[in-house]
Amino acid sequence: MSKISKVVLAYSGGLDTSVIAKWLQQTYDCEVVTFTADIGQGGEVEPARAKAEAMGIREIFIEDLREEFVAEYVNPMFRANALYEGEYLLGTSIARPLIAKRLVEIARETGADAISHGATGKGNDQVRFELGAYALSPGIRIIAPWREWDLNSRERLLAYCERHGIAVEMKRGKGSPYSMDANLLHISYEGGVLEDPWAAPDESMWMRSVSPEAAPEEAAELELEYRNGDIAAINGAAMSPAKVLESLNRIAGAHGVGRADIVENRYVGMKSRGCYETPGGAVMLKAHRAMESITLDRELAHLKDELMPRYASLVYNGYWFSPERRALQALIDDSQRHVNGKVRVRLYKGNVIIAGRQSDDSLFDEDIATFEDDAGAYDQADAGGFIRLNALRLRIAAGKGRA
Repeated sequence: MSKISKVVLAYSGGLDTSVIAKWLQQTYDCEVVTFTADIGQGGEVEPARAKAEAMGIREIFIEDLREEFVAEYVNPMFRANALYEGEYLLGTSIARPLIAKRLVEIARETGADAISHGATGKGNDQVRFELGAYALSPGIRIIAPWREWDLNSRERLLAYCERHGIAVEMKRGKGSPYSMDANLLHISYEGGVLEDPWAAPDESMWMRSVSPEAAPEEAAELELEYRNGDIAAINGAAMSPAKVLESLNRIAGAHGVGRADIVENRYVGMKSRGCYETPGGAVMLKAHRAMESITLDRELAHLKDELMPRYASLVYNGYWFSPERRALQALIDDSQRHVNGKVRVRLYKGNVIIAGRQSDDSLFDEDIATFEDDAGAYDQADAGGFIRLNALRLRIAAGKGRA
């Protein structure tokens, strides 16, 4: 392998990637370019610039990708109603393909030999970053320090920081900080006391939501307007995709919505316990399904539900740029042509309650669905033949003693 002279590092400014930036300089004797994606982590962005500058890094890319993140990644995923293992809204997973894409693009722009990331050798993110990068740049060279070095604990990383004067935020007493990931869709927490699945998370850990017990006694009511499966306005005010999610996070978080404590199955084979805050995403999922409930044909809706676990696994496992995900997305996006209208939701003490839905594209026909006189819109006698035909195979089996 030829010498690596320049590496583009996915840099958050947190513990792991701050150590990596210095480690790359020392281990590979190379120039480091940092790339920090502003996808909604807010206050983490500028400290990342200052830390990179303090380590002598000259090329620093900090980019506001919030609108692209929501419009091109989050919204398409929510059109699919994606939910991994019935609980996880994929907040970390969906951010990785966008970061991988920009890493590859910046490597080309700066003439870098390789890219690098801070994902551990035990986690899913190494797979997501690298599958994304290889899909977009087949010959890219990737440095994954966690698979090379011996700094394999939080304590060793913190000791490295002390030796090299690297500042670290979020220290919790004498213990290690949580492993956290934040973006506009969610915040995740792993490590520390959370490694015991019996231990309840401390209330002070949560950053984006109040506890349901402390939420207001009055519910918040929102009217969400959908266009082609995406929320375009809240309470009559048109908003960009990122502004929609920002607003939902703020309002839903204030009402205790969006907390999850999950033990999930990682792609690499182990089980992992994590806590997640996804206030806006929790509202989006519930409201989108309500909008689809009156606008989608039955069989199309059921087909989407059958495909959803596969779609969610593709996102979770890092196959965003795969041909199968793109094909599924084409079907899903086509299904959203008539997912237009309004959904009314109430947010109350951790709950998202659907209070109404309406659409000019609605397939709900009050004249047919009514329990009152339908004036001949539906001939109930037709149901008898329908039932007998569907019972034919059951009757045959029962006649053969197979019931």
